[in-house]
Amino acid sequence: MTVLRSATTADLDALVDIEERCFDSDKLSRRNFKWMLTRANADLTVVEQAGRVAGYVLVLFHRGTSLARIYSIALLPDYRGRGLSAALIGAAEEAAVRHDCVAVRLEVRPDNRAAIRLYEKLGYHFFSLKLHFYEDDTEALRYQKRVLFANPSGGLRVPYYRQSTDFTCGPASLIMAMAAHDPALDAGPRLELRLWREATTVFMTSGHGGCGAHGLALAAFERGYRVRLFLSDPGVPFVDSVRDEAKKQVIRQVHEDFQDRIAEAGIAEEPFPRTIAALEEMMAEGGAPLVLISSYRLTGNKAPHWVAVSGIDKRFVYINDPEVDAEDDKTETDCVDVPVRRSDFERMAQYGRSQLRAMVVVFAKRQQQETAP
Repeated sequence: MTVLRSATTADLDALVDIEERCFDSDKLSRRNFKWMLTRANADLTVVEQAGRVAGYVLVLFHRGTSLARIYSIALLPDYRGRGLSAALIGAAEEAAVRHDCVAVRLEVRPDNRAAIRLYEKLGYHFFSLKLHFYEDDTEALRYQKRVLFANPSGGLRVPYYRQSTDFTCGPASLIMAMAAHDPALDAGPRLELRLWREATTVFMTSGHGGCGAHGLALAAFERGYRVRLFLSDPGVPFVDSVRDEAKKQVIRQVHEDFQDRIAEAGIAEEPFPRTIAALEEMMAEGGAPLVLISSYRLTGNKAPHWVAVSGIDKRFVYINDPEVDAEDDKTETDCVDVPVRRSDFERMAQYGRSQLRAMVVVFAKRQQQETAP
């Protein structure tokens, strides 16, 4: 009988024995295993057959990211060829989903062909090479598998678009929202920068200006889309991010111009929805939202950041994050349909001392809605 279960400290002797019999180098010590069981942000699963611990899989989780990593997997030689390695990997993926992780990563030696065949059979895809990874200076092949997907509300699929600069998260998110309605949209850096020029506040912090909700709503509206604009505060956004009074005045003037144009377009400034259920209803009606968040949960930095909401279900709000932080070892896969607990999303969807909440919901183009049967 095969049993998969969580490891305990009572398994330490068996775990160390497996490690000694399976690896010549890069071995986990008894102390390492005890740390993983008692203090680490990890999941350690063992597989038993006939009451004997035959193997294990160790999964690590990194707070603030949606990635899980299979740090180590081992199976005694006498128990190979019985499907137990695949069962352990399945247990690792289930642990990743329980921890709200989008993807599972792992490393493997290039000469471990049997393991590579198994990983690829189970849906893992090679994405990079890491040099000097193992103790003997051998490189590692890095594989990844997506294990958690969005459940889009109302069936609207929001495609992913990666921002090409560090200041165009708003335009990139708007591109995703528009492309949800127009798959043939000519998305690219040219459109991204054009949208930024139309929606920027000109100044913000020490770099290029960010984009406010008013400017993004106008940019979508002027391209024919129906939009709804939601704000918790009608005041001037981001004005407190600069100290120079002349810059503050420019931001105020830009905001006043945006407000005048919003009024001319007949776009109402609506109160920010009090519940995620209201956002879910708008998505079910065909809306594609872009929401201003504090990027603290994603990057550890308290900066304003726009994301596109790609789906909502009973547990999560899923977001497409246009910023791919290569320094944090992320790929585009890590930034698509990122699950955020509903309660966490309510906290992160605000920015600054004023706790500004802002959202633009993009609907199908007005002429399309008028001609729809």
